[in-house]
Order: sequence, then structure tokens, then C-alpha cells
Amino acid sequence: MDGMRDQDGTALLSPRQEADRALLAEIEPAVHRLLERHISVAKEWFPHEYIPYSLGRDYDKEPWTPDQPRLTGVAQTSFEVNLLTEDNLPSYHRLIHRMFHHGDGAWKDWVHRWTAEEGRHAIVIRDYLVVTRNIDPVALERCRMQTTLLGYELDADVVGGLAYTSFQELATRVSHQNTGRYSQDPVADRIMTRVALDENLHMVFYRGAMEAIFEVDPSAATRAVTDEVLKFQMPGHGISGFTRKAALMADAGIYDLRIHHDDILLPLLRHWRVFERGGLDGEAERARERLAHFLEKLDTSAKRFEERRAAKRDRLAGRS
Repeated sequence: MDGMRDQDGTALLSPRQEADRALLAEIEPAVHRLLERHISVAKEWFPHEYIPYSLGRDYDKEPWTPDQPRLTGVAQTSFEVNLLTEDNLPSYHRLIHRMFHHGDGAWKDWVHRWTAEEGRHAIVIRDYLVVTRNIDPVALERCRMQTTLLGYELDADVVGGLAYTSFQELATRVSHQNTGRYSQDPVADRIMTRVALDENLHMVFYRGAMEAIFEVDPSAATRAVTDEVLKFQMPGHGISGFTRKAALMADAGIYDLRIHHDDILLPLLRHWRVFERGGLDGEAERARERLAHFLEKLDTSAKRFEERRAAKRDRLAGRS
């Protein structure tokens, strides 16, 4: 119904948009409390304080060459994926504004605050990589242009959007943390730890908003969580060569099936008490059964992946 208006010129809302707006209004008191909590615990920080500028040299006088990075190939790949994911912020802002913006209250304030805080992440990661020459800056900029021009889309209503953002923020936090640790660079580790702290606070907000949905309509919440778990993809999946890069990160233990199952899905499902809630409608009960079956299959796949990775490492160790 985009573009349709009534006799007074007011834009008409689709039934889905009407339902979303009503739901946003219903849980806004909870969102207001979550926003106040977030503001009270969020710490101000400045990207420039994390960058070792003394290591910088002029690129016009000393162009980048492949022998300059101190990071390993996999660490480079992981930093690239994490940064390019953060670079798509314009698309993410458009999406959450479309999904969650409601009047001039807490939702509006959250959308803008989230965007402002997220903006620091690409700044600090890019400055680190460019100043330390840990990645080809020309290739990185071309990838940023490609990724941002591609944009990012998520077809979800408010409930699905809150489920997705909860999982995505937690997954991003873990990926950032593990990237910093894997780098074996104290500067990189400090940067990614700082960024991960933001991501964790953002996850707590979305997790709490989703919890409010469970209290209002547990059946809709259960269906949405199941749908998002079954089709979940990181927002960086559109990055050129993402499948290969994600496989390298998984093989290095930065983000793999076991991490996704144990550290992302299970903690949130337990927090929301998804498998303990009663009073669900038939469709939600069936969705929960599908969710349980999926988790079992994912756990089995994670075990097989771990076994194959361990065997591969043993073979490589034997050759050395």
C-alpha cells in the first residue's frame, strides 16, 4: 500500500503495518525502561583513543605491500568481514527505522541512539586496519563500496525483526570478541573488546523488547523466534566471497556451528523460556517442535564439523 492515501492525504497503512504499530505502542513502556537502562550503563568512548597512530606512514610515500600486515590471513579475513558488516549501517538504519519507529517516544530515541553508537564501530576498526597497514586499503575501500551499494534487506514484521536483531547482535558480539582474540594483537583485541561491549548492550535491549513480546503474545513470539532461527543469516552474507571467508573463520574457531548453537541460540532461547511456556496456540506448538528438531540437527552437525576439524589439525600436525 505504499503511496496510497486517504481523502485527507494521510498515508494509508497495510493491515500488517497497523498491527505492528499497535504492538509497538503496547510494549513501549517496557521499551522506555530498556532505553533508560541502556543510557545509564552505556559508556562514552572515542575511537581515536584506541588507534596507534605512531605506527602510521604516508601511503603516497610508502604504498601498501602484502608483506606489511602483522595479522595472519584468517585474522585479516575476519577483520574484513566484521568491518564490511558494520559498513552497511545505512541499510540497517533504514530497516530498523521502518520496523521500529513509532511516534516520538522511546522507539524513535532508540533507533537514533543505536545508529549513533553503531557508527563508531566501522570508524575504529577501519582506522586500526589502515594505520597499522594490516589490510590492503584500496581493496578494502572497493569492498566497502560494493557492500554498501548492494545494501541489506530483511523482510520481517516487528516480532520477527526483534527476534532477528537479538540473535544478530549476540552473534556479532561473539564474532568481534573472537576476532580480537585470534589476532594475537593486544591493540586489535582491545578494540574488538570495546566494540563487543556495545554489541552486547544492544543485544540486551532487543532481547528485553522481545521478552515483552513474549508476555503480550507468546504464540506470535514463538513462531517468530522459530522462523528466525531456521533461516538465520548474518547480515554480512552479501559480502563478496562470504561463504569461503565464513568457512575460514569457522575452521579457525572464530565463528562456527558450535558457537552458533551453544553461544548464540541456546542462551537467548533459555532467557525467553521458549520451551517452558504454556498457553500456545497449535501453530506455535508445531513451530516449537520444529525448533527443537532443528536444534538437535544443528548440534549433530556441529559435532561432525568439530570431528572433521580435529582430524584435519591432527593430519597437519603429523606432517609438521
